[in-house]
Amino acid sequence: MARKPRIHYPDALYHVILRGNARQDTFFDDGDRYRFHLLMQEGIERYGHSIHAFCLMTNHLHLLIQVADVPLSRIMQNLSFRYTRWSNRRQGKSGHLFQGRYKAVLVNADEYLLELVRYLHLNPVRVGMTRDPLEFPWSSHRAYCGKENIPWLHTDLTLSAFGKRRDTARRKFLQFVLDGLDERHRPEFHRGIGADSRVLGDESFMEKVLVESEDVPVRRIGIDEIVSAVCRFYGAHNEELRGKTHRSARLRAMTAWIALETEGCTITELADKAGRDISTLSCAVRKLQAMAGKDPGLSEEYRMLMRNMRV
Repeated sequence: MARKPRIHYPDALYHVILRGNARQDTFFDDGDRYRFHLLMQEGIERYGHSIHAFCLMTNHLHLLIQVADVPLSRIMQNLSFRYTRWSNRRQGKSGHLFQGRYKAVLVNADEYLLELVRYLHLNPVRVGMTRDPLEFPWSSHRAYCGKENIPWLHTDLTLSAFGKRRDTARRKFLQFVLDGLDERHRPEFHRGIGADSRVLGDESFMEKVLVESEDVPVRRIGIDEIVSAVCRFYGAHNEELRGKTHRSARLRAMTAWIALETEGCTITELADKAGRDISTLSCAVRKLQAMAGKDPGLSEEYRMLMRNMRV
């Protein structure tokens, strides 16, 4: 039986679960988790979504994501692809790191937001990794309680339910989480309620989101659009992509970099347009990425292109 398509509309809130392939570990040390933090931040800058809560375990992770215009599938494809590439390079491996398809449940925020944030923050307690969620450094709980600062984490919506003053809201939120220490596994947070496993909410909520999602077309970005956007950004003509100058090489490398991280695009399509083979383009991308790691200006050019295109 074919899987049902993801439900998408602006402001939709999802509980996302991403598991390691064949239950293998996805995080091997703190460096991996710091990298995942960075990738979550870059994703927010690029796609304009919000992350309300997260918990990075050993062989899986939980995210509470509220999307804007860009659908969840594009956000997660980019995040999992970039982290897999990082992890495989560090571990000297290749192939899939995560299970083929992430799990996502569309959530009625009015009814379940607070409970879901608590549920994610207590995940390490439920599996016996710690007795105190404040002792676990790889969830959003410490940031909610003011113990660390994560600028890209969106805490306002949740904390506003506990009071207008930030210190009061944090104190009441902490007590709310501690009140749930004995809470066990909540299957509805993993597979929704009722006939549609994609949705956590009552029938009226389900009817509402299905109607809204029907009116929102998902925009696909092709290689031609990426080429035009890169050339326009640098004030170049599309024909320069096939040139032999340093400027042409930069255009090809930046276009290939964006194509690699765009759902539905490949550098195979670019190779034909640019008159270069795939291995040459792949090598050019690696060199450009290495340069961007040392050149903040080049790194910002890449981010601006991605934000402007919302790819």
